[in-house]
Amino acid sequence: MKPFLKWAGNKQRLLERIKSALPPGGKRLIEPFVGSGAVFLNTDYSGYILSDANKDLINLYKILQNEGREFVNFCKLYFTDDMNNELTYYRLREQFNTSDDVNLKSALFLYMNRHGYNGLCRYNASGKFNVPFGKYKAPYFPEKEMMSFHEKSRNATFINEDFMNTMRMAKKGDVVYCDPPYVPLTPSANFTAFSPGGFTMDKQVLLADFASVLASNGIPVLISNHDTPFTKDKYSRADIHTFDVRRFISCKGENRGKAGELLALFT
Repeated sequence: MKPFLKWAGNKQRLLERIKSALPPGGKRLIEPFVGSGAVFLNTDYSGYILSDANKDLINLYKILQNEGREFVNFCKLYFTDDMNNELTYYRLREQFNTSDDVNLKSALFLYMNRHGYNGLCRYNASGKFNVPFGKYKAPYFPEKEMMSFHEKSRNATFINEDFMNTMRMAKKGDVVYCDPPYVPLTPSANFTAFSPGGFTMDKQVLLADFASVLASNGIPVLISNHDTPFTKDKYSRADIHTFDVRRFISCKGENRGKAGELLALFT
């Protein structure tokens, strides 16, 4: 099942690795960094707690969960030839950044995800969405994927929370999967603005430390990240598997090479 959003770090291509690494027997999956929801959509737990620091993302998921077809039809109004031009895009982006209408903002979030440059989700220091127009000939409207998400979300709880608060909800019988903004491979690659505030290296350390705490209390935690000396050091208490993957989000073709990644299982 494919996510309906474009998303940097989308785990669609790594699903089989992740599913194989998730320990068996868990009844509920907790994701503190749900992102596009690829792991949620392709696993079969009896319940889910799905969290993200990006309030706009969680609001979109909640509305789709609750309204289903009605909301899908509303979003479809923004996927016409008349809406696919630079002037309209920037007008709607400004409307998104100034509106308090949650349904409208959610529909525009999807519109910008499909019409914006390279499928990015990025905010400036003031918390304003600032991705430029993407100039796509015919942006795809993910109607089928949205309805599949709606059906799957019936046993899910969506929350807009800090990763630590989300992880504190875990109890025995749960499995936690963390897909944080990755540790940068180079200083110039430090892109963490998926939500206002970013994700610092101190937070990377906190995540690793708390994963160890949960594991010591019988709650397994699986973390995805880049394979770097930093992550290997901070995840030294975990069972680590490393591999190479091809990157697709870079706007420059020469930067879409292979990058070392890892899965660290704390048990």
